[in-house]
This record gives sequence, C-alpha cells and structure tokens, in this order.
Amino acid sequence: MKAAVIYKNGELPQYTDFPNPIVENENHVLMTVKASAVKNLDKNIVSGKHYSAEDTATAKVVGGDGVGLLEDGTRVYALGVTGMIAEKAIVDKNKMVKVPENLDDCTASALPNAVAGSAMALRFRANIQKGETVLINGATGVTGKIAIQLAKHYGAKRVIVTGRNEETLKALLKLGADEYLILTQPDEDFIKQFKTIHANTPIDIIIDYLWGRSAELILKSLKGNGAFTHRTRYISVGSLAGDTIQLSAEILRSVDLQLSGSGFGSWTKDEMKQLITEILPDMFALAASKKLIIETVSIAIKDVEKAWEMNIPDGKRLVITI
Repeated sequence: MKAAVIYKNGELPQYTDFPNPIVENENHVLMTVKASAVKNLDKNIVSGKHYSAEDTATAKVVGGDGVGLLEDGTRVYALGVTGMIAEKAIVDKNKMVKVPENLDDCTASALPNAVAGSAMALRFRANIQKGETVLINGATGVTGKIAIQLAKHYGAKRVIVTGRNEETLKALLKLGADEYLILTQPDEDFIKQFKTIHANTPIDIIIDYLWGRSAELILKSLKGNGAFTHRTRYISVGSLAGDTIQLSAEILRSVDLQLSGSGFGSWTKDEMKQLITEILPDMFALAASKKLIIETVSIAIKDVEKAWEMNIPDGKRLVITI
C-alpha cells in the first residue's frame, strides 16, 4: 500500500510503499482510509516534541485518526491502531463513529480533534452551565473556532475571545463571539480591558490554547485584593505561546480559582467513552446540518511531504486525502 512514513523522529513523512497492516486482535478491524487530518498533535508526535511521542526505532506510518470505509462499506471516523495516513489502517471497533451520509470526508476527519480540544474542556473540566461567560484565549485557530461554537451550543451567555489579529477577531463575531481582546496591545491596556469585562460580566470559564505570556496577563488580571472574588475555572488545553509561565502565589491565594488541564492523560476512560459514543455523533450531526463550521485545506497523500511544511491559513485544518 501507499503511505506517509517516517523512519526516525524529526523527519518529514515520505510518500512510499509500506506493508499492509494485519489484523491480529478480535477488537480490531481493517479500514480503507479516505481522509486523515494533520493536527499540531501529529506534527509534534512526528517531531518527538509531544509528551506522548515515542522514540521511533523502525519505520512507521504517521497520522492518528481518520475517516474511511470498513470491509462492509460502512463509513466511519476512527482512531488508528496503526498510522492513518495510508491506504489501509487497523482501527479499534470501540473507537469509531459512523459518519452521516451528508457529511464529507474532509470535514468529518477534521472535526474530532478540535471537538476533543474544546468539548472535553468545556464539559468535563469546566462543567459549563447555561448562562455562563466563557473566555477563549487564542480563539483564532481551528480548535478555538470550534470552542466558540460549542460554548454557545452548551449554553454560554457570552463568549469573549483573544487573539493577535483584529480583523481575524472581528470575523469570530460571526461564529458567536460577543467581544474580543487584542493580545498585541500594551500589557497595561490588556489588563485594564480584561478587568473591565470581568467586573461587568464575571468570567466563569477560561479555555486557554496559548499559555505563555498571555496566560500570565490573564492570571494577573484576575488577582484579587482581599475582597470576595468570583469563582473562575481556568483550563489549559494548549501552549502555542510557550510551555511555561511565572505564576505568583498571591494570585492563587487572592482569587477563587480552579486551575486544571485538558488533554491526553487527564481524561478518564468514561470521559473518552462519552467522546466516542455521545459527543462526536452529536457534533457530526451539527456539522451535517451546517450548524457547526470548520474550514479545511485538502492535499493528496502523494504530496504529503510538501503539505507537512505548508503554511496553512490560520483557522483552517489540513486534511490528507487518500
């Protein structure tokens, strides 16, 4: 079969021949892959930078999930037991979701990672309630855009977004955002604007895809002065702006703050089961009815090496088609 293969961490995937995977477990089935999205997670695993990455001693196919056909013709999204950017892959029977007929392969393959990166944080870490105010730090990316839509879907009254580009932030208002903060403004102006927003409509939930300096500013803005404070649940999902921050202990003591993370290793087995059996089917149905929007850029598998280094427009997901 043809596949996107790496021979050691840090290399670009190569379009080449690779042996067909062989099913050796009764819980596994063979899939003919049609599309597989390339996420930051995939790139970080290939580079060896992600905490879940393993040293590659032998050649392996890249890609963690995708959409394709089972042997009986059923079209499903599935998590891969073997690499998914290939003509064939082995998938787990218990980790697949049937794809609606009126939902295209690219959209169906692009949605799940963004849904996991937003719905899991909103539902399980933040326990979002109707009428709450949500701030999304770094909302201009693919997952941030989905988080805006899901926050409103789950009942948020207001959604506030941050980003670096004002024109891009303005476009997020069409997706359901109510207000934006520009990260490139002077620190004191950002803090002043944040404090004004928080005083007028207290922020219940912060979903953070950036971390780094922006997280320091937000946490500094939340710092109390000894009076009673509004409880805020702060969930770290990504670290595109830096993996570490400086956090004053006074902030933690002066504000009613719940600080947690959402990602592989933090989710329980039951939460993962709900993602597959409940959340993704609901999101596929929303997308099929055009009530959940995600933009994609599709590239054929033969061009995977070139695609891997492409500058994909902000807020769009690269999808490899097979």
